[in-house]
Amino acid sequence: MAEASPIPPVIILNAPQLAENIGAVARVMANFGLSELRLVNPRDGWPQERAWALASGAEWPLNAARVYDTVAEAIADLNVVFATTARPRELTLPILTPRSAAGELAQACGRGERCGLLFGGERAGLETADIALCQAVITIPIDPKFRSLNLGQAVAINAYEWRMTVADAAPPAFRPGPGPATGEAMLGLYEHLERELEAAGFFHPPEKTPNMIQNLRSALGKAKFTDQEVRTFRGVITALSRGRGKVLEKIARKTDTQE
Repeated sequence: MAEASPIPPVIILNAPQLAENIGAVARVMANFGLSELRLVNPRDGWPQERAWALASGAEWPLNAARVYDTVAEAIADLNVVFATTARPRELTLPILTPRSAAGELAQACGRGERCGLLFGGERAGLETADIALCQAVITIPIDPKFRSLNLGQAVAINAYEWRMTVADAAPPAFRPGPGPATGEAMLGLYEHLERELEAAGFFHPPEKTPNMIQNLRSALGKAKFTDQEVRTFRGVITALSRGRGKVLEKIARKTDTQE
């Protein structure tokens, strides 16, 4: 019996500005066997007729495109997400080329994990807070003399590398066991930890809080927790917070006794 092909990665466009670029993305997705398109807060709303015109007949990614308000919502059901952007100085995520990223995504998809490629808007790119929700960064090795690369080109390069990797690869060997947690589970972990750290006075000085949160998220994201590990880690956080409460209660009782 023939091996089933891995489910291709989802393409996620964050804050795309031009309908023409969304149509161009749909066209290259169809060229290389990708079909699932997600849009985060498109500037001019959705749907946009000009996107279909530029897709040149590649309508199925546009017809089935889903719209989200935030990147966190768009990746909530995915296990592995790579952000395509310039090298972020604030984070220590792995930096991959499109080719090496395609290899890692092919392995993950072959294990039945749901994967995604995240792209930023034409003008502003991706925010560091959104990149921190991903497990790695893909940087396209373009010539530094001219760094301008439009959205459709960026998607095309990554989609081509995916196609070539899957076409040349041997069928993946299935290894039973839990896969990485979903984006939704990881976001729940991040927010749980951040609430308790806030209560403990960890985020000081206040102006450094956003960078500290981003660094924590990227560090935890690289661990590739399973759902069970997320639950265990959240249990640890809960136990520590309860222990802190008991210590404070003892201190309060001791103070009352001394008075």
